[in-house]
Amino acid sequence: MVSGGGTNLQAILDAVDAGTITNAEIAVVISNNPGAYALERAKKHGVEALCISPKDYESREAFNEAFLAKVDEYHLDLIVLAGFLVKIPAAMIEKYEHKIINIHPSLIPSFCGQGFYGLHVHEAALAYGVKLSGATVHFVSAECDGGPIIAQRAVPVLPGDTPETLQKRIMEQAEWKLLPEAVRLFCEGRLRVEGRTVIIEQE
Repeated sequence: MVSGGGTNLQAILDAVDAGTITNAEIAVVISNNPGAYALERAKKHGVEALCISPKDYESREAFNEAFLAKVDEYHLDLIVLAGFLVKIPAAMIEKYEHKIINIHPSLIPSFCGQGFYGLHVHEAALAYGVKLSGATVHFVSAECDGGPIIAQRAVPVLPGDTPETLQKRIMEQAEWKLLPEAVRLFCEGRLRVEGRTVIIEQE
């Protein structure tokens, strides 16, 4: 599930092509944004690409129902939020418990939760003056950015950084590596959740 350019989606597509992620097939790419370049990336890879937008429904409840019904059609084992800017319906989180993962561009619990997405995260990190930021992959729970953490990677904040330069470095050094790795571990059946802790089983 994607809302924008789809660079994290591309990282997963590349990992599947390279054989780094095995035992996996990308069934569908869904966006809320008809103009998302991520949809083009999916089509180029022969992956079904759909747009389901809340704007096309008279209420959020109607969208949530239609969205979950469409997702259910695919009988998915894993849902990956790769820069998806729509709130996941509570019914979907409950139904797909520990089967939805999200990438967030900070070291949770810093700079996360309501309103922290895209460049807003990096603006907040720079305003606070942190020396390290990074990215976190986590299971999605009812609490925004509050689900069990699968993996994190720290990235240095450099003098003279702007939100844009920090965003680019975190994508390149953390997000594009962490997300395919988390997908790989999930597809190999090596992630186990105990309470708030994610146990990574050894190969």
